[in-house]
Amino acid sequence: MSATDRDPAAAWADAALAAELFAVDPAGLGGLCLRGWPGPARDRICAWLRELLPSEAPLLRVPLHITDDRLLGGLSLAATLRAGRVVEERGLLAQAHGGVLLAAMAERLEPNVTAQLCAALDRGAVQLEREGLTGNIPCRVGLVALDEGVDEERAPAALRDRLALDVDLGTLAGWPEGVEPPDRSRVQQARARLASVDFDEDVVTALCTAALALGIDSLRAPLLSLAAARAHAALEGHVRVEEEDAAAAARLVLGPRATRVPAPPPAEDDATQQGGDAEEEPDAEEEPDDGARDESPPESEPLSDAAAEQRPLENVVLEAAKSALPAGLLDALALGREARSTPRRAGQAGALRASNEGGRPAGVVAKQPRSGERLNVVETLRAAAPWQLLRKRERAEGSRPHGRRVEIRKQDFRVTRFRQRSETRVIFAVDASGSAALQRLAEAKGAVEQVLADCYVRRDHVALVAFRGTSAALLLSPTRSLVSVRRSLARLAGGGTTPLAAGIDAALALALDARRRGQTPVLVMMTDGRANIARDGRGDRPAAEADALSGARLVKAADVRTLFLDTSPRPRPAARLLATEMGARYLPLPYLDAAGISRQVQSLAEGGR
Repeated sequence: MSATDRDPAAAWADAALAAELFAVDPAGLGGLCLRGWPGPARDRICAWLRELLPSEAPLLRVPLHITDDRLLGGLSLAATLRAGRVVEERGLLAQAHGGVLLAAMAERLEPNVTAQLCAALDRGAVQLEREGLTGNIPCRVGLVALDEGVDEERAPAALRDRLALDVDLGTLAGWPEGVEPPDRSRVQQARARLASVDFDEDVVTALCTAALALGIDSLRAPLLSLAAARAHAALEGHVRVEEEDAAAAARLVLGPRATRVPAPPPAEDDATQQGGDAEEEPDAEEEPDDGARDESPPESEPLSDAAAEQRPLENVVLEAAKSALPAGLLDALALGREARSTPRRAGQAGALRASNEGGRPAGVVAKQPRSGERLNVVETLRAAAPWQLLRKRERAEGSRPHGRRVEIRKQDFRVTRFRQRSETRVIFAVDASGSAALQRLAEAKGAVEQVLADCYVRRDHVALVAFRGTSAALLLSPTRSLVSVRRSLARLAGGGTTPLAAGIDAALALALDARRRGQTPVLVMMTDGRANIARDGRGDRPAAEADALSGARLVKAADVRTLFLDTSPRPRPAARLLATEMGARYLPLPYLDAAGISRQVQSLAEGGR
């Protein structure tokens, strides 16, 4: 039974239990992930957490675009300037020690923030090495991640791996009757007895076996499930982890992480075939009557040894985890897809590049501002603050009059660095010669149509080059107009010889022009690689192939990101060789659909190879 098949009462009961377990041991369980849109269900669970957590425990919110100095701590600029000495400021992680952090829109956390949160959850401390400050600050916290992702958009996988509990708010309908809300006094008593709860080796074995059967690769999952089992035992007043504690932990921790459905146990008939055969031919004089057979002890039955070798706890734990399999797992397996697919980042185009004019801040650098660069006043003052007392003494010794409260020197200047995504120019070089036209030109047009639609969504510039006969022609100059591109494609007719070198040269010229304009060029070559027209227009196949290889090497030397689509009915070694010389990503068109081609183009535009 999957998570979507459970009744609302069971889903709410598990949500309440997850809130209780987290409140018992926030740091030991790492955290709680609430997946779903804001609404009454999420508000109710958050209210439970505020009520269940100790009143003295801090509960702090992590802003979406929090900076490193606010998160980790560092130099307090105002206090340092006022005191004339280095004054340290505690960051958000240090302030939350012994409490809980709340991360809204966790699916949009910056990579550096995710890395710092993961490091704090792993170490239970913040290692501060910045702005001349060094220290190891305690930071044992639990994290509540509010994941509002749509479709496959999820909170960072590294962060989810460290959070023991996962609640899908989509399974929580209106509050059903018969479900008890969490009991604060019960949680307080469990928190007091948690340290004395012990466990047996069988529990660890059962949890690890269940994780393996469910396809969970992370080694953190069994550890987190053991922590959840101990918290559940403390809630139930047990001195040791019992079967029901391990089952609850498997259901709440291992079930949502499953990536495959456990294989069913072997059929009883197959497992006991040998025992059954031995039982069918007993000695006639030793066979007891019906009454004796009914009164025989269990250990005399042939299956007693096999039954004794089974581990009932492992079966109970695995069945409990199977009751909470993630929604859509069976459908994903039926379609042959991986359960944990990488979310596609829509709406991004171009490679990240440094910029002086604008974009997203990417740190600061110690240098004097030049044309177009922006002085970071706050960071400049932060760099100068620790030296004010020393500089005042130097001025006093030199008897140099001054009227400045803060002395700034050239080594204090800090310039803000920015990163922004450059515009992308996708250049399609389409083989319209006779060989391609007779075989795959229609399919190539369909693939280009799909890619063009996605390029329009990302606001990429698109150019179209076609080569046939004795030369290459620019059918469409770089544009963002999807209608113009489709009209040019419709007019593209096939036939004639293959001037492959001319097509490569024309596409390379467009790519170099895009780079001069500050754009990121992406070249998509769609050809079968059968060159028969040389650069000078002669019908000489050996010369044409040599010219094509020469043009391919020029593309590689220019470091242009290239996707080579082999349009032959079957992949050709000559086409693969040409792609290798071009430094391109080679893909045979028969094995790739239009959506796959679009993903490859986007990957190249974002900097992949």
